Amino acid sequence: MRATRWLLAYLAAVVAVTFIHAPWLLAALLVLALAASGAGRWRIARRAVLAVLTFNLTVSLGYAAVSLWQGNFSVVYLLLVNLRVLLMVYLGFWFVARVNLLEAVRFSPTLGFVVTLAAGQIEAFARALRDFRLAFASRNAAAPALSARARHAAAQAGHLLDKSVCMAAETALAMRSRGAFDDYAGLPSPACVRGPGGEVGPVWRPRRPGVVTAYKKP
Repeated sequence: MRATRWLLAYLAAVVAVTFIHAPWLLAALLVLALAASGAGRWRIARRAVLAVLTFNLTVSLGYAAVSLWQGNFSVVYLLLVNLRVLLMVYLGFWFVARVNLLEAVRFSPTLGFVVTLAAGQIEAFARALRDFRLAFASRNAAAPALSARARHAAAQAGHLLDKSVCMAAETALAMRSRGAFDDYAGLPSPACVRGPGGEVGPVWRPRRPGVVTAYKKP
């Protein structure tokens, strides 16, 4: 099966999972996915559990607190939500581990550009996280206290937030310089006229007749 077909199958499976409201069926599908994923099943399962642990734990505790206060707590609903999220995340990690995403979106140059850009951003942030972890370990010969870990996590979160903002601005400028944004898309069709230097161009493009440049079009 081609990579594109795997992508379509994955998207269809994710959508289909959202229509399943029986916890036992979600559990059965999770076991089936574990059995079909081969030798790397436990590595993928570990990554999926770690990826959703904080989010699921927060949502589950919040739901339990509110529902117990209101008197309508449901174990079935809590199990349904957690199994659905875990199954969807497991399918995502399984798909990424088995299929080349760039190959899967080859049919669309725009999607290929977006995937390449996202992969570059992910790698940059992963490298920053590794640097933070190694720097923190090198500066603590003994096990650090919980307060030190909290300060390190806060500094790391602040750095990643600043880095994301700066990288977004730099990426937008790089994309603009390569023609990714069409700033004149909503303007009327170009009407060509001669400029002060004799050049021909659309009347709605910004023009500065007083600017002198040595650049010559090839």
